[in-house]
Amino acid sequence: MTNDNPAFRKFSRRTFSTGLFAATVLSNEVVKAAHSLLNPTATRTHKLVIYQIFTRLFGNQNSTNKPWGTRDENGVGKFNDITDRALLELKKFGVSHVWYTGIIEHVLMTDYSAEGIRKDNPMVVKGRAGSPYAIKDYYDVDPDLAVDVKNRMQEFEALLKRTHANGLKVLIDFIPNHLAREYQSDAKPTGVVDIGQHEDKTITFSPENNFYYLPGESFQVPDGVSLPPGLAAEPYVENPAKATGNDVFEAKPNVGDWYETVKLNYGVDYQNNRRQYFDPIPSTWRRMRDILLFWAKKGVDGFRCDMAEMVPVDFWGWAIPQVKAANPSVVFIAEIYNPKQYKAYVQTGKFDYLYDKVGLYDALRRLMEGKGTTADITNVWKNESGDISEHMLRFLENHDEQRIASRFFANDPWVAVPAMTLAATLHTGPVMLYFGQELGVNPTKQEGFQGDDGRTTIFDYWGVPEYQAWTNGGKFDGGKLTDNQKKLRQFYHQLNHLVGASDAIRTGGFYDLQAANAASKGYNQEQVFSYLRHSNKQKLLIICNFDKKNSVRTSVRIPADAWQKMKLSATKTHSFTDIFRTKTKRTGNGGVPVELPPLGVLVLEIK
Repeated sequence: MTNDNPAFRKFSRRTFSTGLFAATVLSNEVVKAAHSLLNPTATRTHKLVIYQIFTRLFGNQNSTNKPWGTRDENGVGKFNDITDRALLELKKFGVSHVWYTGIIEHVLMTDYSAEGIRKDNPMVVKGRAGSPYAIKDYYDVDPDLAVDVKNRMQEFEALLKRTHANGLKVLIDFIPNHLAREYQSDAKPTGVVDIGQHEDKTITFSPENNFYYLPGESFQVPDGVSLPPGLAAEPYVENPAKATGNDVFEAKPNVGDWYETVKLNYGVDYQNNRRQYFDPIPSTWRRMRDILLFWAKKGVDGFRCDMAEMVPVDFWGWAIPQVKAANPSVVFIAEIYNPKQYKAYVQTGKFDYLYDKVGLYDALRRLMEGKGTTADITNVWKNESGDISEHMLRFLENHDEQRIASRFFANDPWVAVPAMTLAATLHTGPVMLYFGQELGVNPTKQEGFQGDDGRTTIFDYWGVPEYQAWTNGGKFDGGKLTDNQKKLRQFYHQLNHLVGASDAIRTGGFYDLQAANAASKGYNQEQVFSYLRHSNKQKLLIICNFDKKNSVRTSVRIPADAWQKMKLSATKTHSFTDIFRTKTKRTGNGGVPVELPPLGVLVLEIK
């Protein structure tokens, strides 16, 4: 990207001299507020700042990046690469929680049989490094991530302690809906019966079975499955066939199915109108609860629950309270894509937070791509009905989604400035960043199984050049970043600290100003979104311009009802101060005069 980018010009002019998030005003009060997120005696806040790390890629310094490359050719990051220095820098970045993705042992094509680990059949493995969502052993960790494979759990436990010592909390994935076709635990605690043991394989369904079977049929590898160059495999045998993870009850799934996984049975008979058998408690419920307790007792602070809506909400309502009884501070995040089920998974399922993908993410993506309007944002909060907004986890990137900077999305990481500001400040719920988002990571090559699709691979051994520039050989000082990357990271740094410092954003109410400004001169309702965030301690006016080409010069009106909700007089004169600048605007009953460049944002404190 060149310095001719309009968003870059805007931030080089405003942000880093007298701009919106000027670093010089990030005082000790900001740091104290951010640290209070982790203080168990502090007031409860939902405003977590989660930083998702794809653990296998984080510390890898190898830049070979050979498509379909092996572990030894392309390298792999280790637990030990996430050092105290790395964690300190993330803490300084304004992060409260780190989500380590890909921790639990999953199938892969690398041979660890010399270390006593059973070799996986590559015909049911996706990618050289394997999918972290095809679990091989719920009680173990990925051997790729260890320097000393035989002491891999101890290395993870050391990372857990290291993370806590640096004032950060730890989230990991919990994959409840499916596991690897060749699942077999060799690390389960004494007395634990393995998943799939003592099954009656002669019947399709039983609530005491952990899997669904297709008696009389053998599993067939889908047409189109191919192996990396030079790799051979024995035929894969599974008889009788088990149902595939994405609810496919056929012996031969399609290549686009989750063919490497097996569906877990929670007592729902899918082939008989989804009839439920929850009393007595099904076998799988007990086993999965025990797995959650195993990790919680190790000190894991929370779980991002993969495809949680594919598991009965009744299970979550039964299991989550038991885990929280053992560790009340544990956080549960549901990956869920059905808005009709949101309330059920919060109220009945007892989840703390839900993915807001089919909602704010989709609305903001349309805006960023020039296809939507800000009316979509209003529709999002209206659909939340005001009673689950604090439970919605906002993001613009994660391992499933395409990178903002890629040609498949916005083709420019700076387009995220208004969208990320809004995602982080719209309501009191948590916000999440994917590692490298703050550097404009842009995948441009076919890594192997992942292909060239604008995503950072989750299946292949790979190095992320932009992230390697920040890690800088383990210095974690950004020493190899370009000036543009440094400025982009500084924006995210300052946004994180704004979230941590602002009482209005962390705990306050929300008021949409779009309707009040329908007739405001110069206010483009399709590209500008303004709103209030207000608490007893602080009142903020936030304006975001999503237009990539046009500046905004207008007066933002605040209606009498909004003044009443903020407990301020609508008839008095108020000051509107950019909280990161000294410039103040004063207004009486008229609108607040504002000017915004393309992709500009403004945060004004009202007094």
